[in-house]
Amino acid sequence: MALRLLSRFAWVVVGGLFIFSGLIKLNDPVGTAIKLEEYFEVFSADFSTVFLSFKPFALYLSILLSTLEVVLGVALLVRWRLNTVLWLLFFLTLFFTFLTFYSAFYNKVTDCGCFGDAIKLTPWQSFGKDVILLVLLLVLLFTQRHLVSLGQTNRGVTGTIVAVSLLFSLVVSVYAYQHEPFLDFRAYRKGANIPQLMKPSAPLRYQYIMEKGGKEVTFDTYPTDTTYTFKKMVPLNPEDGPKITDFNVWNDQGDFTKEMFSGNRLLVLVKDVNKADHESFAEINRLLAGVENNQSPKIVPVVITSSSSQEFDVFRHEVNLSAPYYFADATVLKTMIRANPGLLLFRDGVVVGKWHYNDVPSLQEVQSLVR
Repeated sequence: MALRLLSRFAWVVVGGLFIFSGLIKLNDPVGTAIKLEEYFEVFSADFSTVFLSFKPFALYLSILLSTLEVVLGVALLVRWRLNTVLWLLFFLTLFFTFLTFYSAFYNKVTDCGCFGDAIKLTPWQSFGKDVILLVLLLVLLFTQRHLVSLGQTNRGVTGTIVAVSLLFSLVVSVYAYQHEPFLDFRAYRKGANIPQLMKPSAPLRYQYIMEKGGKEVTFDTYPTDTTYTFKKMVPLNPEDGPKITDFNVWNDQGDFTKEMFSGNRLLVLVKDVNKADHESFAEINRLLAGVENNQSPKIVPVVITSSSSQEFDVFRHEVNLSAPYYFADATVLKTMIRANPGLLLFRDGVVVGKWHYNDVPSLQEVQSLVR
């Protein structure tokens, strides 16, 4: 009886977790692709440069792996080809366990991206989660007879359910890629107050690790005794730290970060001019012209890019982009929006609008958000 209950517990947990993990990543396939690229760069540096050849296919691999998680999770729950599905899940989890252990042990990738931006796990937490999954899968492999005994299932019906889950996953991922994620868990989501997120939510507290006579001593305040040697400073409440630490905007005249939080600003983000969708700028330019010709309410158009000044100067003439432009870090722009180009609307530093280049808003829609 106990073994049967354990088997069914593992069945629900493993199936549900794989579906949840896959859907979270399908919600943001570009974000998952960015995480895969990070792994490829690490492996190319540590093992072989052949891993760099996978970077152009990161988006396809993102969709494939995330879809596989959902489909296998559904197949497990409906008990479709149970033995085959369990072994596929086991080897997939074994592969993820290697990745998370390598990241944790060598401190290579500080966030595995297991649950996208929705749930952040440390490398060791990710590894522990995968070890637990492996144990549960071993339980299922040795007790799968108890799952079959749940009742006779029609293979045609369960096969149809699995096929529908495959189609659903592909539709969700393609739509999310061509637009923005359905659910935005990033710091720059609509409603986010960027200046506030750049400040700690509470005073940060630290412990100071000092050394004296070959022994480490911990202090809650920095010691005045100069005979101690400083080793490191450990934050006690890192969750209260700033959620955004790297948002900076500049040009040749200096830093313009604070200016971005003044009044209404329509930001056109161009991460990489070499990969930007040129055709979308016809519609973006019409919007910018409307913004400039209608000053009530006043909205200041701004272009921000991570490309070099020389590259962007050539690019803006090619697409007839006339708004003033500034520079920001490429990683920041990838976090702010997945599209290239994409648009954000700030009202005194609060994100009130966010659009993929496939969803360029009308002038009326933009104005309605800042009235």
